[in-house]
Amino acid sequence: MTDGGRREGPYLSTPVFVAGLVVITAVVVALDTLTGTAVRLFPLLIFLPAIVAGLGSVRQTVVASVWVVLAAGGITTYLGGELDDNLLAAGFTAVFGALSVLGCAYRVRREEEVHRLRSAAAALQRLIVRPLPLRTADVVIDGLYQPVEEDTLVGGDMYEVAVSRYGTRVLIADVQGKGLPAIGTALAVLGSFREAAYREETLTGVVEAMENAVVRQNTFAATTGEPERLVTALVLDIGRRLEVEAVDCGHIAPYMIHGGDACEVNLGEPSVPLGVAALAPAPRRCARFAFPPGATLVLCTDGVTEARDPHEGTFYPLEERLRAWAPGPPEQLAQALGEDLRAFTRAAPRDDIAILTLRRAES
Repeated sequence: MTDGGRREGPYLSTPVFVAGLVVITAVVVALDTLTGTAVRLFPLLIFLPAIVAGLGSVRQTVVASVWVVLAAGGITTYLGGELDDNLLAAGFTAVFGALSVLGCAYRVRREEEVHRLRSAAAALQRLIVRPLPLRTADVVIDGLYQPVEEDTLVGGDMYEVAVSRYGTRVLIADVQGKGLPAIGTALAVLGSFREAAYREETLTGVVEAMENAVVRQNTFAATTGEPERLVTALVLDIGRRLEVEAVDCGHIAPYMIHGGDACEVNLGEPSVPLGVAALAPAPRRCARFAFPPGATLVLCTDGVTEARDPHEGTFYPLEERLRAWAPGPPEQLAQALGEDLRAFTRAAPRDDIAILTLRRAES
């Protein structure tokens, strides 16, 4: 790629382009000669620049147009005919070739615009959603992130990893709904987590900052006629100790793979989702569980657990699959889970998917 998003070189390689011109011209002329019908076939060459315009570069379209004008002129001269008719045919062929060049130039310009937009969107995604895998002093994180609307690159599911003086803090969350309003809420949650994870000493303090961000976002949404949105979230604090702190805000509990087995971690009764803490009977609390060396934590959103078999209507058996993969290498777990999920649903996912696998970093 060159600066400005322009592609280097032609869209068709030069050997393919030249061979195509020669072969197509030879085939048309040969058919015209062999059939010997009163209706000539060589005028069909006029469509050759249009074909190149859809596949090649502007320069290749210009060459194809000149080639067809010369070929058609040579054939009509060889066959004879009135000079005025030959000039009219050559002029019409040249005009059609010029239109093909203009069409190719428009197509190339639009493709370059789309490429620039996709490059900007990809750069924005890398700023919003960190590329995986990630490594901190405490943990190695890998996973899979797949918005249901692939062109948006960012969806309502989100994750983040923040390194603080208190340990490595990990967030996985799911915003209610889809579309740009859900993405706006997701960005608000991400921003508040990134700031609070460094500032707040306690994990409940981090969650409280995220709660306030969702409340503010919902207040703003109400002024624009948008519905209020809830956010399920799971926040972990992983330090050097072999114990993990977790606050579950209505999210799916993590799964742990250890010793060749897999099971759901018991975090107790989950708290309410972000955005409705004022309605909860009690404040959110921290749960603690052991995370020994060699174990793998699996975090996911409901795009995984609520995926259904299209024929039987059964939900995806996540825990059963994790048990089957427990003896395998954890580095391939997220990718295998994503591929198996697509095979299970026999279709593209209908909801955003976020999967994280966490392993303790080796000293």
